Amino acid sequence: MLKNKADNYKEKSKKSFNQQAENYDAGYYGKHANALYNTVLQKLNQFSFNKLLDVGCGTGNLLSLISSKYEVQIVGIDLSPEMLNIARNKLDETADLRLCDSESLPFNDNSFDMVICTDSFHHYPNPANVLAEVKRVLKAGGNFIITDPWLATPFRQFANIFMPFNKDGDIKIYGESEIRKLLENAGFNTIEWEQLNKRAFIATAHTTN
Repeated sequence: MLKNKADNYKEKSKKSFNQQAENYDAGYYGKHANALYNTVLQKLNQFSFNKLLDVGCGTGNLLSLISSKYEVQIVGIDLSPEMLNIARNKLDETADLRLCDSESLPFNDNSFDMVICTDSFHHYPNPANVLAEVKRVLKAGGNFIITDPWLATPFRQFANIFMPFNKDGDIKIYGESEIRKLLENAGFNTIEWEQLNKRAFIATAHTTN
């Protein structure tokens, strides 16, 4: 996507989430995200990890759950300063929260052994760039877990016609084959995709180098 157009979507997302931040957790989108968290935690139980990055961490609900369950270093990034302010009030000072763009992660190569992205991937105008950054900061043998909205094919195609025109910076709802292709092109392997319900999916991907 052209830079100016991509930047416009990012600004729409940032503005929308800044406005929603104070009431996000109690609203529709917060509840949709919260409904996915138990599944993410169940997936995390399958892996051993010491340092986790949450891409699009929002108000920090999932990071708070992770920090209460695992003795690991947690890091979160988000484009919305107001969402991060809410997150900081939920997490202790050991949590590393950064205001940044998911296409330009401020971390060294091979920094994490687990990266998660929950209910934010559909906001990214350049998903391949985001996945390239996730792959870069993951250590060899690391894992990536992504959950996002999903719709059956005819409904998804219809929704995607209008989605880029909404005020919240949504871009696209992805199908299984699209997610698999994006992950494979980014260099991930051992990809597993699972439909959670009529409205969401979860995918896990592994990196060997």
